[in-house]
Amino acid sequence: MDLVQFLKKGMVWVQSDIEKQEDLFQMVAESGKSEGYVTDDFLTRLTDREQTFPTGLKLDGYGVALPHTDPECVTEQFIAVITVKDGGIPFKLMEDAGQTVEANLIFVLGLNEPHSQLAVLQQLMGTIQDKDNVAALLRAKDEDEVKQILETIAV
Repeated sequence: MDLVQFLKKGMVWVQSDIEKQEDLFQMVAESGKSEGYVTDDFLTRLTDREQTFPTGLKLDGYGVALPHTDPECVTEQFIAVITVKDGGIPFKLMEDAGQTVEANLIFVLGLNEPHSQLAVLQQLMGTIQDKDNVAALLRAKDEDEVKQILETIAV
């Protein structure tokens, strides 16, 4: 499974200055809706799912989040990639919702096929567990560079 096939134009934000999870989800939902990738209830269901099943991961020296929602909210599969310029966006930890992590790399998964979701999650986990991959993504200056880095990782 190639992560790059899920990157869609207009769904990658690098060096973002967003500070709140709500603003991040709103931005992704609005772009997804305008591009025809998601349904009207995507934002509500993404927000609700994140509250019930947090997706923050504290890794060695950085924070990552992998928010996603129900497949019926996704009309065309995508992965939104967001890197945060300063600090990070607070996400509750996947393994302990009582704690938070400042996520500076976020992958919002818009997937509607069960086999895609498992394969993408496995590949993403391999990607984010390598500090060099994360550092390269966080240094990326634009959408093309993010795509190029993910293509290199997939090889």
